[in-house]
Amino acid sequence: MARILVVEDEAHLAKGILFNLEADGYQVEVIADGARALEALLRPNGYDLLLLDVMLPGMDGFEVVRRMRAAGNFLPVLMLTAKGLPEDMVQGLEVGADDYLPKPFDLPVLLARVKGLLRRRDWARGESEGPETARVGQADVDFRSFEVRVGGETVRLTLLEALLLKLLVQNAGRVVSKGEILEKVWNVSADTETRAVDNFIVRLRKLVEKNPRFPEHLHTIRGAGYRLVL
Repeated sequence: MARILVVEDEAHLAKGILFNLEADGYQVEVIADGARALEALLRPNGYDLLLLDVMLPGMDGFEVVRRMRAAGNFLPVLMLTAKGLPEDMVQGLEVGADDYLPKPFDLPVLLARVKGLLRRRDWARGESEGPETARVGQADVDFRSFEVRVGGETVRLTLLEALLLKLLVQNAGRVVSKGEILEKVWNVSADTETRAVDNFIVRLRKLVEKNPRFPEHLHTIRGAGYRLVL
């Protein structure tokens, strides 16, 4: 079963999450502050998923995600927060979280989101359907390891980058709308206002295109969405 790190400073909530996750068969570790969590995340640890509160002592959850991503840790992240406004959710996704659950929440809902996020990771790896590898422009993509090899250099993808690229590969030649991407990759409403998709497209172009300013493979179709030409 997956190994999950829970970063939550509300002791009673952390205990409830721990109990329910362990009852579902997961291995769980709990840390109560952001700085200690970041230390753990920057060590080789074998975690499969991070459940991360936003309001933490020492360092808030947004900063934890920023720093772990900058350090090359692409562990899937489910953010938990009392900040339930749409702009807070968008901020969480844009700093590198993979899913976002506002408090208060029912524990069965949390467990379902955990399972869903792990399933999305497995789908991105090609363990259930779709290609395990692909050639996109100048890049060789290995969805099993979330690695992209370009000119002898290897770059790691985040879960959402891998999910987005795989969705485009599976629909190569077809225009995929921003709304479809938000629903299938970000797991949010199709009408969510965010620049996250555009920012991810820019990052993927830097990997797959010879000249990202003049893309030959990953095109923006104004007012419609994006189309990948292999």
